[in-house]
Amino acid sequence: MATVVPYEGSEKESLRASLTRHCEAVAWKLEGLGEEQARRVLVPSGTNPVGLVKHLASVHYGWLVSTFGREVEPLWFDPFTDEDSYAFEDETVESVLAFYGRARAAADRTIEELDLDATGTAWHGATVSLRWALIRMVEETARHAGHLDILRELIDGRTGDHQR
Repeated sequence: MATVVPYEGSEKESLRASLTRHCEAVAWKLEGLGEEQARRVLVPSGTNPVGLVKHLASVHYGWLVSTFGREVEPLWFDPFTDEDSYAFEDETVESVLAFYGRARAAADRTIEELDLDATGTAWHGATVSLRWALIRMVEETARHAGHLDILRELIDGRTGDHQR
């Protein structure tokens, strides 16, 4: 069952649930895809399902972990290039989903331990609050979940944001 944003939850609880709901949809979009399908490029930009999930893992680590001075696992790619948007030959759907899971877990620890007004320094030098970073990640994740929805429909016809 999909995470539901509480109707009367606190601001932090609601933001976290919204992000979790979109993250669950993202992970579900890779479920059942073979390696070729997950790498399939169906649009001129080169966007593909596994690349989008790798990118979202990277930005989870960036906005919700690194920004707040917390440790990020050593990355094997340059997150400031498009290397976070495609899978290398040795990266499997399983390994990218595991990376996404670790990034989400690290982000969840930050969210759990800090107040929404806690501040950190973004990669570009701006001071941002956890509230701002959570809103940014909800936007980013929802945007790419929509891209994944379209790609998945083009691959095998599966639509929707969660298993019914």
